[in-house]
Amino acid sequence: MSALHVRAGVARRGLDVDVTVGDGEVLAVLGPNGAGKSTLLQVISGLLRPDWGRVTLGSEVLTDTATRTFVPVHARGVATLSQQPLLFPHMTVLRNVEYGPRCAGQSRRAASQAARGWLDEVGAAELAARRPDQLSGGQAQRVALARALATEPTLLLLDEPLAALDVTGAPALRRLLRRVLRDQRRTAVIVTHDVVDALAIADSAVVIDGGAVVESGPVRRVLTVPRSDFAARMAGVNLIAGTVTAPGRITTAWNLALSGRGQEETGVSAVALFSPSAVAVHLDRPTGSPRNVFPVTISDIDVRGNVVRVRGGEQPDGGTGPAADITAAAAADLDLHPGQTVYFAVKTQEVELHRTDSQVRPGLDSGSRDSV
Repeated sequence: MSALHVRAGVARRGLDVDVTVGDGEVLAVLGPNGAGKSTLLQVISGLLRPDWGRVTLGSEVLTDTATRTFVPVHARGVATLSQQPLLFPHMTVLRNVEYGPRCAGQSRRAASQAARGWLDEVGAAELAARRPDQLSGGQAQRVALARALATEPTLLLLDEPLAALDVTGAPALRRLLRRVLRDQRRTAVIVTHDVVDALAIADSAVVIDGGAVVESGPVRRVLTVPRSDFAARMAGVNLIAGTVTAPGRITTAWNLALSGRGQEETGVSAVALFSPSAVAVHLDRPTGSPRNVFPVTISDIDVRGNVVRVRGGEQPDGGTGPAADITAAAAADLDLHPGQTVYFAVKTQEVELHRTDSQVRPGLDSGSRDSV
């Protein structure tokens, strides 16, 4: 068992949290800069002693200030993958990945076998003989992930692992993380500012602000029905949930079909993401255009300088209503007002389709999913 529970405080950093992650579950930690996300990871990993509290992983007590228990970093069974790969520059890729097993006492042969297995798992076997300065950013992060997993950690901490990657490297590593964490049912905590990372990788989410948990729950609920200011700002993109019913298409529970860019297989839960600035507003349904078009009843009109945000009513599943950002001139020409029914249109190429893992995994019941 690898369930994690943290109830701890660090007075000088204003941290006071109570967080639980179920066995085999992935938790996304969201929040503004300086909110306490990195401090939480440091408390879990043992890099920082809390002023008070208790940290448990499975049946093992890692930290307990009441009994002065404090397991050192190397003995916690916790591995961390951060923004930077932090590979040893003087070692080959293979030696980098061997390092953890060797430190754990494995023979050179056993460590090499484990390292090669993990390099193959992350699609980096052909990089074994290279040195870090011969790798791209995405390749280096794959190797760093293999090195972290080679230690067979009970818990994996991911500190914005995709933040430094480009638009081609990030999606590939995101898919890899999702596969590795799901297939092996690894307990993990990921800190991210990216709504796509949270939806694609995590089961549940907490929002930390001012050192405290201000919101928690299944990740899709947190981002579609936000109850904190930060989650609402983070969910500034339009997000509509459904099921993939054909390549490049999802259908919602209320039979709204949306087409977009994505490679998800038919039958999986997914979300359509698109920017409010990509949405056009029409008084009548437009025809003859390869766009997604759907009716919206205006609930709110917000003037933001030269931009007017037109917000639709709540979605049938309870999600935040879709929004469109249009010019003040366009809003005046359309003579929009709350309660009016209009049509939102967005081009297919402006919509991203992403699989979500917010459904319950095998072996996880709904109670464990809400145990944050």
